[in-house]
Amino acid sequence: MTEKEKAQAGLLYKSTEEELKSELMRCKNLCAEYNRLMPSQSEERKALLKKILGKTGENFWIEQSFWCDYGYNIEIGENFYSNHNLVILDPGKVTFGDNCFVAPNCGFYTAGHALDAEQRNEGFEIALPITVGNNVWIGGSVCVMPGVTIGDNTIIGGGSVVTKDIPSGVIAAGNPCRVIRKITEADKNKYKRSL
Repeated sequence: MTEKEKAQAGLLYKSTEEELKSELMRCKNLCAEYNRLMPSQSEERKALLKKILGKTGENFWIEQSFWCDYGYNIEIGENFYSNHNLVILDPGKVTFGDNCFVAPNCGFYTAGHALDAEQRNEGFEIALPITVGNNVWIGGSVCVMPGVTIGDNTIIGGGSVVTKDIPSGVIAAGNPCRVIRKITEADKNKYKRSL
């Protein structure tokens, strides 16, 4: 197996393989180009994101700055929005469903290092996929760690560190992130709407 195949299979791998180094540099250059575009260059920004990311819906927006490792492992659904300073470390797959909102300064990290110090010092890494369901709102400065799944219709409170799976239909927060309560019918009336 190549190091890339090992990474995608969730096995220990070394990111120093020439193919991975080349793909990483290509993506970093594209991210740097994206971050240099003027905010008003919406069509150019969208086209460049389609070049970076593995799969997108038609309606999406990522505010600058945005950084990722490879790009091709990231899939975003329809009506995806991320505020400033999104970082996605994607040697493993990162999938967002439809109608996901991501607040500023969030990170999604599929990358980890070997737990054994000797292996870690030899450069071994691990990549575990992250899956975010439909209709998810991620609060500001949230970190989602390797191997996590967040269910549909869930809210992750600002500042959370998500180390374990979070079910659908809940509000979860904290470090480590844990379920606070279910989202209920009463939440529809939490805030007043203008007519």
